[in-house]
Amino acid sequence: MTADTAAVERRTSAALAVRDLAVRYGRAVAVEHISLTVGTGECLAVVGANGAGKSTLGKAVSGLVPLAGGAVEYGGRPVGRDAVRAGIVYVPEGRMVFPQLTVEENLKVGGFVRRRRDDWREQRDAMYALVPRLADRSSLRAGLLSGGEQQLLAIARALMARPRLLVLDEPSLGLSPMAIGTVTRFLDELRAETDLSILLLEQNTAFAARLADRGMVAKLGRIDRDDLSQADLAEISVFQG
Repeated sequence: MTADTAAVERRTSAALAVRDLAVRYGRAVAVEHISLTVGTGECLAVVGANGAGKSTLGKAVSGLVPLAGGAVEYGGRPVGRDAVRAGIVYVPEGRMVFPQLTVEENLKVGGFVRRRRDDWREQRDAMYALVPRLADRSSLRAGLLSGGEQQLLAIARALMARPRLLVLDEPSLGLSPMAIGTVTRFLDELRAETDLSILLLEQNTAFAARLADRGMVAKLGRIDRDDLSQADLAEISVFQG
């Protein structure tokens, strides 16, 4: 088996499986009849406008909201409320770093599941090696970072838990084109070095097309189009301007 064949097999073996997912807030239906899979090492983008149900989908996959129907499985096992220990970590829209804490303190919060001190330090050092600018700003309060740096910190904080699946909710939101480029390169490097799976939830279809292996379009809480190739996503982004 060649290295390329092995990489393809890793990316096509389903890690996450969502089947007929439904979430309701009271009587209001947020999402329904959503089914998808994400392979090991694969990036699946779910794109759509505000109100399409992307964030609710991400929270449901991450065990942050109760399901009204359907199932979420990772590695063939149901994902319960403790999704982090199952290997799934959610990076919320708006970055949500702790502004009064330093960069290093934010990383420490993300590594709360790393019980042994040397284990936490090892992962922290790995994050600093992956994102040197965070190492340079380790003692700086997170609220003083630029938007792009805060997004890098939010992702690095999530990676402190050593997830197998990263759920990214609108990571390009509010960022300058230069910052978006920085985040894109970071995620490209991360994917090249690991088998991390990514569920990317985005309005910015051009950004999604640069990262994702394939995509879906969400509309009004349902999947409107599925099985889109990277080229399909790029074509949609052209029409969206």
